[in-house]
Amino acid sequence: MFDAQHRTVRDLRRGNRAIVLRALYFEGPASRQELSEIIGLSPATVSNVTGDLLASGTIVEAGLADSDGGRPRVLLRVNTTHGYAIGVDVGETHVHVELFDLDMNRKARAEYALRPTRHDVDLVVRHIIEGIDVVLNESGVPAERVLGVGVGVPGVVETGPDALIYAPTFGWDTVPLGRLLRAGTDLPLFVDNGAKSMGQAELWFGVGRRAKHAVVVLIGSGVGASIITDGATYLGANSSAGEWGHTKIMVGGHRCRCGGAGCLEAYVGARGILERAGVWTESVDEQAALAELVAGGSPVIDETVTYLGVGLANLINLFNPERIIIGGWAGVLLGEHLLPRIRKVAADNCLAQPYKTVSIGLGRLGVDSVALGAATLVIENFLQTGTTSKPNGAPTRPRKRAGI
Repeated sequence: MFDAQHRTVRDLRRGNRAIVLRALYFEGPASRQELSEIIGLSPATVSNVTGDLLASGTIVEAGLADSDGGRPRVLLRVNTTHGYAIGVDVGETHVHVELFDLDMNRKARAEYALRPTRHDVDLVVRHIIEGIDVVLNESGVPAERVLGVGVGVPGVVETGPDALIYAPTFGWDTVPLGRLLRAGTDLPLFVDNGAKSMGQAELWFGVGRRAKHAVVVLIGSGVGASIITDGATYLGANSSAGEWGHTKIMVGGHRCRCGGAGCLEAYVGARGILERAGVWTESVDEQAALAELVAGGSPVIDETVTYLGVGLANLINLFNPERIIIGGWAGVLLGEHLLPRIRKVAADNCLAQPYKTVSIGLGRLGVDSVALGAATLVIENFLQTGTTSKPNGAPTRPRKRAGI
């Protein structure tokens, strides 16, 4: 009986700590009284929790706020240098490794090029491990101050000790990325799909902030999506939800890299656009080539606008989001030049009522949003647990995606 009571009290304290820490992270700086009003905990509980967080250095005082006739109130905020997070973006043509403080300021970066036709697992793992060492050395941050490493990858991520990856466009089938990375680092690992990672970043820091129902689409060489419903990422039965790029847009259409035919990715992904325009993609700079097609008004780009608008219309009809956010380097490139036309096609191809309540816009976090989103996987764990204690190193996925 004593052990059960002890666990209950400990869990309650940990839960209160996480609630206070999350509120300060997203709503701070704030006074103790403001925190009590925001989160609904008693002033005494807030005082006890913030006292513990101050003693551990997790939060710090951030000046004084005027009060109505009384003594000035002390403002509190998360200590941005109490810990650090590493975010990794494994893309079609690159591996980006970035180090962030708790305020998501980038402190160091390492970048490695990949050939679009070569995604050897051992090579990608070497780049990630080397990149971790590079950003730590460049920033001067000791490894013990790092809360973990978040990794955004293409394809389906099966949670568990090995973080198995199913990415047919990479030729990866049940690749145990977590186990392979743990052979080179003892930092905690958090592995997730790159589009979902980008969606997390846009929800926390971008145009998706405070949205309860949203879809964040990633359009680069490939295509994916993060579906947010009631403030949380929809994962599906085995975490494969959001493979929007492999929904069918044309029966018996162009072959997709996944092995299927008629996938949306074959029509709106950068690789598919270039191939339909007759560009040999094996030895070309995809970004420069796509920019040239857009600037030149290629008929293939006109077709792409139609396919993309229809694809967005399908998302609107299926999920009734309040926001659709277009991200990824190719998505931003297309949107910067063609967003009004894309919106019109979407409007013409979906039900009028859900279209009236949705906004379609561009992400504002830039091309590094996947690495940033991967780092938020680490921060999410920090906020959920309310502690800087590190898990056992097994890749995990936070349950919730949206901030306060």
